[in-house]
Amino acid sequence: MALADLKERGEGLGGREGCWPIQPVCPAPLLRPRPRSGLPGMGVKRSLQSGGVLLGFLANVLTILSTATNYWIRFPGGHSGLWQECKGGICPNIPCQTVLAATGACMVLAAGSSLVGLVMGLRILCHDSDLRGQTTSVIFFLCGLLLLIALTGYTVKNAWKNDVFFSWSYFSGWLALPFSIIAGFCFLMADMILQSTDAISSFPVCL
Repeated sequence: MALADLKERGEGLGGREGCWPIQPVCPAPLLRPRPRSGLPGMGVKRSLQSGGVLLGFLANVLTILSTATNYWIRFPGGHSGLWQECKGGICPNIPCQTVLAATGACMVLAAGSSLVGLVMGLRILCHDSDLRGQTTSVIFFLCGLLLLIALTGYTVKNAWKNDVFFSWSYFSGWLALPFSIIAGFCFLMADMILQSTDAISSFPVCL
């Protein structure tokens, strides 16, 4: 092809004499992970963690209240708890009994587990959303299991007595049980959401 012909083609395509047409070169799109703060589900995760902390706090308060008070059962002339039996305003210590000792030990362990779970939940909630909640959920589930063992054993021991009525300390322990279990599920669901958002953020997104 002659130089004149190439020049003529250049004038027709490029618009100016002596200029070759230049095609713009588009750079490849940058591959950049999505920011974690913009991922879907982070608000739900935060709400679940807040709800878990609140329920864990209620479970802890109710467990300690139930363990420390002497109104597990009422009977004519007095009332009794895990540690003392009150009659006429006098509350001597209860002699060692296997069922009561096991119930008291489980309640103390449940209160301690609930406190540890609450501290860990607060740390997760106040942290920069990088901590996992699996351990916290397991601790709250353990607290619920200990409460169930303690309350079931105490119920079996006293349910057959005709002149005995369960009182508010006993029911406080039963009320702490669902709070503890639901708190564990809240942290478990929040951890599952965190795992899913981490999986999503690992995929590059073209901006």
